[in-house]
Amino acid sequence: MTQTKIPATPTIRRLPSYLHIIKQAQSEGTEYISGTVIANELNLEPIQVRKDLALTGITGKPKRGYPVGELICAIEHFLGWDTPKKAVLIGAGNLATALSGYQEFKYHGLNFVAAFDTSADRIGKTIHDVPIFALDELAAKVKELEVTIAVLTVPSSQAQQTAETVVQAGINAIWNFTNTKLKVPDHVAVQREDLTSGFAMLSVMISGSIQTND
Repeated sequence: MTQTKIPATPTIRRLPSYLHIIKQAQSEGTEYISGTVIANELNLEPIQVRKDLALTGITGKPKRGYPVGELICAIEHFLGWDTPKKAVLIGAGNLATALSGYQEFKYHGLNFVAAFDTSADRIGKTIHDVPIFALDELAAKVKELEVTIAVLTVPSSQAQQTAETVVQAGINAIWNFTNTKLKVPDHVAVQREDLTSGFAMLSVMISGSIQTND
């Protein structure tokens, strides 16, 4: 079976920033926007923006740019944000509470339908209207709720074992917020978010060791 080549990570990470600028332009009544305008807002080269947008399948019009409405739809479709996805939080502590309360996820098609924990003090309660269940109910709830994504917010020491439980429950996409590099079957997609990396970059910038416009 032929697999679709996934674009480089920097390209994917830039697209949401483009989308924010384009939606702002739409709210101001702009019908067309050029790659140069987007590039200037983000301190990028126009050719980089045009290459990134070309991946969405849309083309601009000479001297006019990209039709704003169509461009928004093209980017959201490329990112899969126009397709609703049901997710569960594995671990219902502070980070899970913060993530479930972040309303922007809903605008991008990500909906938290349940959370799971092993603590008796949390089971049966809710976080931002998301019900918390016992972890041993995961497999049954995944099937019942048609879940496709698990967001892992457990302690790092429990990450690998919990990930195995997630895979056994039938979930093939894991958003990993732990410090552990997970070992999962090849068919399981994993995106690891290392929050300390972002803080490390900020700390170095503050110290004056490097300069950046991003």
